[in-house]
Amino acid sequence: MAKSTTVFSCTACGATHSRWSGRCDACGEWNTIAQDAPLSTGPSSKSLGNKRGTPITLSDLNHDEAPPPRSHSRIGELDRVLGGGLVPGSAVLVGGDPGIGKSTLLLQAAAKFAQTGLQTVYISGEEASAQIRLRAQRLGLGDAPVKLACATALRDILTTLEAEKPQLVVIDSIQTMWADTVDSAPGSVSQVRACAHELTTFAKRTGTSVILVGHVTKEGQIAGPRVVEHMVDTVLYFEGERGHQFRILRSVKNRFGPADEIGVFEMTGRGLSEVTNPSELFLAGRGTPTPGSVVFAGIEGTRPVLVEMQALVAPTPHAQPRRAVVGWDGARLAMILAVLEARCGIPFTGLDVYLNVAGGIRITEPAADLAVAAALLSAREDAALPAETVIFGEISLSGGLRPVSQTENRLKEAQKLGFTCATIPSGGKPGGTAGLKLTQMGELQMFVNDLVGADQPPKGTG
Repeated sequence: MAKSTTVFSCTACGATHSRWSGRCDACGEWNTIAQDAPLSTGPSSKSLGNKRGTPITLSDLNHDEAPPPRSHSRIGELDRVLGGGLVPGSAVLVGGDPGIGKSTLLLQAAAKFAQTGLQTVYISGEEASAQIRLRAQRLGLGDAPVKLACATALRDILTTLEAEKPQLVVIDSIQTMWADTVDSAPGSVSQVRACAHELTTFAKRTGTSVILVGHVTKEGQIAGPRVVEHMVDTVLYFEGERGHQFRILRSVKNRFGPADEIGVFEMTGRGLSEVTNPSELFLAGRGTPTPGSVVFAGIEGTRPVLVEMQALVAPTPHAQPRRAVVGWDGARLAMILAVLEARCGIPFTGLDVYLNVAGGIRITEPAADLAVAAALLSAREDAALPAETVIFGEISLSGGLRPVSQTENRLKEAQKLGFTCATIPSGGKPGGTAGLKLTQMGELQMFVNDLVGADQPPKGTG
């Protein structure tokens, strides 16, 4: 007979220990180590074989054991991020800043799923039923067949769900739930891990889809132990700037679809409305060409997106020049500045550099390197680039330009929005883009010479 092992964990950081001690070795906190209570059993034996723990061959699974088809919310952007719809028995974790619109999005999604015939339960640990109903009426969803509940005790919630047998459950939020088997306060690492485990197990055992709302930390990560993101099937981040009406729903993990897909929404007085053509919306406020403004053709998931990169270069009154970035990686900006100075002889010493991605979207792919370099050069030389030109490409440390993936899709999206010229690295595969004037370059120095002029030095170099 196997000997049971007692495990202790820190309620502050989640680190596990073989025995109790007064101080956690991982985070240094005192009196935060507690014994882990046993959790419920895992998924039923049907998912493994006829007997619990007995494996079966993949080819032995018949069509009757296959999961039912995905459920569609009729919100195209949400279905896109989920990989084509909601998978029965899946666990989805949605995180975002406070007030960004997570509850609004999920209430609208719950109402849409319910209207398609899905039995839906919305459980809130933060609001009263009257408050949720008032918000639903403001969104025009007062007649939606969604069942509401306000509870935080996990045992009561699971007991009710076992009796109701819904097809979709929304938990808002996982940080407010508490399990009476864990001796710590709601929102602690142990409580969040235990509640997420119980709800995920319930989803796998019953086939009910569970959507969990998670708070985020100051660093922008979902609060609680990182193991929660490993438990669930899908992790979505709801992003956006409060000063902009745009909201981005980004998939960072998805077992049933692309892991880098985005959905674009616009916050209105009637809630969130989906944006079917985000490129046109991100470029809507772009006026006459100005120095430092460049249009970048990017790829987010499977969708081409055109955004405006804005740069400002100005003399600094301080001994240490500023480098401010919004919507892009600050470390990559430092790399581009170093390549421009070392390989192209264009210094930015004594100059403040500001870079912004218009519309509140965040760009992560290296294909934006050339567009950023173009914006910096345009702002430094006070020379506006042609308004009908898009730019993309990756810059290497040697100053070379490297081709990027899905060149044809980027160019087709630009052509669809009326752009007639494109500057791209040599070696790309433009495909069927007839009518688009392409300028292909192999070195960053060639681009600098084309913008500044090979026979004259850059401004500020003497």
